[in-house]
Amino acid sequence: MKYATYLLALSACVVSCDSRVIDIQTKKESTMNVYNNECHDVHGELVDKNMFEGQVTLIVNLASHCGFTPQYKDLQALHERYKDQGFSVVGFPCNDFGGQEPGDAEAITTCASGYGADFPIMEKVGVIENDVQCAMYNDLADATGVLPKWNFGKYLVDQQGTPVAFFGSSVEPLSAELTDRIDVLLTN
Repeated sequence: MKYATYLLALSACVVSCDSRVIDIQTKKESTMNVYNNECHDVHGELVDKNMFEGQVTLIVNLASHCGFTPQYKDLQALHERYKDQGFSVVGFPCNDFGGQEPGDAEAITTCASGYGADFPIMEKVGVIENDVQCAMYNDLADATGVLPKWNFGKYLVDQQGTPVAFFGSSVEPLSAELTDRIDVLLTN
C-alpha cells in the first residue's frame, strides 16, 4: 500500500513540475481573439467583453489547495507592476487537477485575499479537454495546441486577444522569461 501511495505522489509531482515555456507561432491572418469569449466573474456576474480589449493579459488557471497556490502573491505583484501600462492578470479557478479547487466563490476569494490578490478572478471553469471545458480554454487550446498539465498554467495574451506564449505551472510569475515577454508586448 505504501508503494502505491508513493507512486501516486511521485506521478503527481512529475506532472505538476511543468516548466514548459512555449512561444506560440500565430499566423498573421489569424482572427483569434480570446477576449470575445463571454466570461463571468467569480460571483457569477457577466464581465463586460471590452474589459480586457487592448490589454496584455496573463490568463492563469488557479487552485486554492495546491503546492503552487503561493503564486497568488507573485501574480498580484506582477499585476501591480504592470497594471498602469495596460496589463492584467486574469484568474480562472479550476478543479480539474487533483480536485484542488473544491470551494465556492467565497472560498476562492478568501484564498486570494489571504495572498493580497485582487486581480480579476472569473468563475470556476473546466480547463481540460472534455465536455465541460469552457469556451476560453477551448479557444486557448485551439490557438496554441497547449493545455495546462496542472494548476497555475499561464497563457500570455497580446492586446488583440491572441495568445503569444504559454508558461507551465512551475514557471514563476516574476521570472525574467515571463516579465521580459510582457515588457516587449507593452512596448509594441
